[in-house]
Amino acid sequence: MKRPFSALNLPVAFLVVASLACVAFAQDETETVVVHPRYAVLHHDLDKDTAPPPASLPLWTGSYKYSGQTYKYTMVGTTPSTGTSTTVPVYIIPLKMVFNGGKSTFNAEHTLSNGLTVVKNTIASPIFQDMDWVSPEGTDLGTTQYEDAFQRGNFWGTVSAAPGYHVRLGAPIVKALQTIDVPTTDGSVASIFGVTVGIADINWFDPKIEAMLTSLKIPANSLPIFITYNVYLSGDSGLTGCCIGGYHSYTGLQAYAQFSYIGKPGAFAEDVAALSHEAGEWLDDPLTNNTNVPVLCGILGNGQQVLEVGDPEEVDANYGTFPYTLNGFTYHLQDLTYLEYFGAPKTTSVDGGALTFHDNPFGLTVCSNGG
Repeated sequence: MKRPFSALNLPVAFLVVASLACVAFAQDETETVVVHPRYAVLHHDLDKDTAPPPASLPLWTGSYKYSGQTYKYTMVGTTPSTGTSTTVPVYIIPLKMVFNGGKSTFNAEHTLSNGLTVVKNTIASPIFQDMDWVSPEGTDLGTTQYEDAFQRGNFWGTVSAAPGYHVRLGAPIVKALQTIDVPTTDGSVASIFGVTVGIADINWFDPKIEAMLTSLKIPANSLPIFITYNVYLSGDSGLTGCCIGGYHSYTGLQAYAQFSYIGKPGAFAEDVAALSHEAGEWLDDPLTNNTNVPVLCGILGNGQQVLEVGDPEEVDANYGTFPYTLNGFTYHLQDLTYLEYFGAPKTTSVDGGALTFHDNPFGLTVCSNGG
């Protein structure tokens, strides 16, 4: 189907959060709590020149110049000019989050209105299934998955002459459902965006899933994806640190991602929106150390300079998402920024200088929405 686009337990880790527009919710008659729809990344102070460990992800390094300075980066796959196709194994780990001593449960094996579970509907999405992607200017990027189509457009100045280039996600291997009991000191339940959700402290949560990487024997050359349903993460145990829809990180051996599938239409992180964000950022910042970007990219959020391709777009209408219907279900995929947004030459991406996959209709300049 052809689709035009118009439609923390490492001591050196620090949390980078990209914050969207605030949404206020009344907590009681006298207090209003402001929540921030957002995504996060756990960055680690790793040496960019240190070789990754054996049997890890296939990686390549590149660079570009902007305003007389050279900026380096590391991404998943092979150098685009080789025309080589890479397929990364994927493991999906569904989580059942239990709050209030068992009174509230949020299960990633929940069955949706279309008869599929959250996990199966995720696998049926354009993140893993092929569609034919056509840029807003009419360039056919090929029949492939969403993240691969984005990356092909990102380096179309090279890929157009090396069309065999791909970075694909393998057919997911689904692990057994894992249960996490959230203590009242580390989580709560609230109504946000019109849906009842669990809220868990990301600082408490992340060590739990990192431990699963070892206990489930996830290989280092893969992308493990942890799925929660109707659960947001938080900078604390409640609304004041909410709401993180997903994040990605790197342990020093293993890159991984987490996202929440929110089942309510129109809510932040609806269906696979958060996964489209986190998978794109994993693709272009797998070791969470692509911090060599123009200083302009640190003007928002906490001021950190990071090459995060989803963060600049999440502040737009509909949280930066666009609808795509596949097999009768309408998914919401977030727009992602090309390397040109971070200052790369206009010959890098598709259509002579598009800054985003959807050629952002809201208007961008280099690093205008931070990084």
